[in-house]
Amino acid sequence: MGEIMGKTAFVFPGQGAQYNGMAKDFADNYPKSRLAFEEANDRLGFDLKKIVMDGTPEELQQTMVTQPAILTASYSIMKAVEDSGIDCDYTAGLSLGEYNSLVKAEAMNFGDAVTVVRQRGTFMQEAVPSGIGGMAAVMGMEYEILKECLQEAQCEGIVEMANFNSPEQMVISGDLKAVESAVNIAGKKGAKRAVMLPVSAPFHSSLLKPAAERLQAVLMDTPVYPLQRSVVSNADAKVLNSEDEIVPSLV
Repeated sequence: MGEIMGKTAFVFPGQGAQYNGMAKDFADNYPKSRLAFEEANDRLGFDLKKIVMDGTPEELQQTMVTQPAILTASYSIMKAVEDSGIDCDYTAGLSLGEYNSLVKAEAMNFGDAVTVVRQRGTFMQEAVPSGIGGMAAVMGMEYEILKECLQEAQCEGIVEMANFNSPEQMVISGDLKAVESAVNIAGKKGAKRAVMLPVSAPFHSSLLKPAAERLQAVLMDTPVYPLQRSVVSNADAKVLNSEDEIVPSLV
């Protein structure tokens, strides 16, 4: 949550933020937070809460599990925050987190969102099997120099820019060997830090185009509703003006 010019924003995380036991204190102490996990279990048909709370990091890192897990943990925490009397004017989310943002804005209900992101994760993993793709964060390197690193690493496969988180932090994505090569090259060329991310697929890369096409078909059949709060799009940092803009912003 951040306070900007008198307005409050809820900002939700994406993949890579997961860890075993996330939201446990909330689920243990707030009834609505606990119900969030129970609803997710019912919609998904398996015990997501058990994986989040008692599973292994390897289980949680599989994107078809990671995505509903982070969505549910964030929603669980959000319900506790709401019960504490805190609300927001704006919402935003990084990649997967945009689904939480839309749920908070009442443009999508939680049950539908958790079902969609489970399918989203499945489509992504089927497009690029686990262990084939990867992502990395590069910090403290100018964009033009990082582009040179990617060009050098492309002899190992596809590696592309994925996220511009700030002028000081960018994320790259693609074939695992190419991403690892780019990380090594970036380190030699002066990056303050370059680290692989704990994800099981190359998100925001051209390798996932088949998954995007399948996801669009699912989203077209998912109910969306008029926005009740301002949602800042993850893709271009602009405020969504109507529900007609929701599906294009997610694909």
